[in-house]
Amino acid sequence: MDLRLSVVVGAAILLRLVSGSSGNLVFEVQNKFKFNGRDSSLSELRSHDARRHGRLLSAINLQLGGNGNPSETGLYFARISIGTPPKDYYVQVDTGSDILWVNCAGCSKCPVKSDLGIKLTLYNVNESSTGDMVTCDQDFCTSTDNGPLPNCKPNLLCQYNVAYGDGSSTSGYFVKDSVHLDRVTGNLQSSTSNRSIVFGCGNKQSGEFDSSSAALDGILGFGQANSSVLSQLATSGIVKKIFAHCLDGKKGGGIFAIGDIMQPEVKTTPLVPNQPHYNVVMKAVEVGGDVLQLPTDVFDTGTQRGTIIDSGTTLAYLPEEVYDPMLKKILDKQPQLKLYTVEEQFTCFKYLESVDDAFPEVTFHFEGSLTMKVYPHEYLFKISEDAWCFGWQSSGLQSKDGKDTTLLGDLVLSNKLVLYDLENQAIGWTEYNCSSTITVKDSTTGAMYRVGAYDIGSTSTLIARRILMFLLLFASMLHALL
Repeated sequence: MDLRLSVVVGAAILLRLVSGSSGNLVFEVQNKFKFNGRDSSLSELRSHDARRHGRLLSAINLQLGGNGNPSETGLYFARISIGTPPKDYYVQVDTGSDILWVNCAGCSKCPVKSDLGIKLTLYNVNESSTGDMVTCDQDFCTSTDNGPLPNCKPNLLCQYNVAYGDGSSTSGYFVKDSVHLDRVTGNLQSSTSNRSIVFGCGNKQSGEFDSSSAALDGILGFGQANSSVLSQLATSGIVKKIFAHCLDGKKGGGIFAIGDIMQPEVKTTPLVPNQPHYNVVMKAVEVGGDVLQLPTDVFDTGTQRGTIIDSGTTLAYLPEEVYDPMLKKILDKQPQLKLYTVEEQFTCFKYLESVDDAFPEVTFHFEGSLTMKVYPHEYLFKISEDAWCFGWQSSGLQSKDGKDTTLLGDLVLSNKLVLYDLENQAIGWTEYNCSSTITVKDSTTGAMYRVGAYDIGSTSTLIARRILMFLLLFASMLHALL
């Protein structure tokens, strides 16, 4: 996903956190662009990318829905339950920001309806028996702001204000309440738990957040800072700061788990330290066995630079110095292709044979000898029976110093188990069948449990896919006529 100021706009995954006792946790996740038959377009997907983000438990299992194929979908979402009695909220999971916030009662510019087919709900701390305000002198507030706040008095609320790179912003104050979670208790089994979490109560929104077309109740930050839900759970001894996802690019849905992932084994590469997103060091790009000759500084790391792994991004974005020679090398294998453009941004062509037989594999090389192989059927996507488009995108001039960011999203992460090991500041992946199971370890008992794949909302997914296919076919036919 894109960079929003100092963060990466993270995964558009919406979670369902369900209540119960302590243990492993289950999240039901659905897809933002497929929910309830809502149609989408490629430009929506790309613009979304541009905006953009007690007892030790063994794993949190997120029940995934949707499909990362750009011609069929986009990203994923689910529900969370907050408060006593619990109420459901639809929130975008953002791997690049660090707080959970929801729209609250008294909000001046909060959406009241959504075209996603969901019911929006305003959180009201006074309606929850477990809810409470967070004041500026409390530890969470002082740690979030790296020290005591100026002019802080014990009765003043701890406020937040987040601005994003697309011009959207949210502001409000922090509250603390029960968030309801599902935990893994056995092979393909779970029970429920609830945990007290500090989150933002949004009372003023702007930009994307106060529109009604694709409105949600808020955002669940899944970043590395101590204010994130993941960090809060880890600090209180609920989980380890380790999570993994396996996005099924073939059937849809997949696996998402938090905790000790024991099987399959995953080789890792170090995370670049002191970065607000999941930034790694890329060393080289190989196309069909040939290593591209690239500028030595093209993968330099730094704020809004380097190579970012982001499951919330649908496509893959490369600096022009990488994008141009890589695409040329790929197309050299098929010089007879007649290229055309769909929606002014996607390079497409007609082809009836197997793309895996005709186009080269692309392999990314990372620090620590870790590689990521991307097959033609993964970086190409169908828009009709005989038409394909490239999922590669040029990241363009995003940074002030002219250095482009490399951003690897679902296009290349699908059909792989991707492990984020924040305990050891490493990230890794391995090719895997994402419709199968993975094994997690209960850190208390040492028991091994299987966590299965999910594909929520497959019926609505099929409807949305058919609508999108029709729109893309129409666009390509219109282009041919003109």
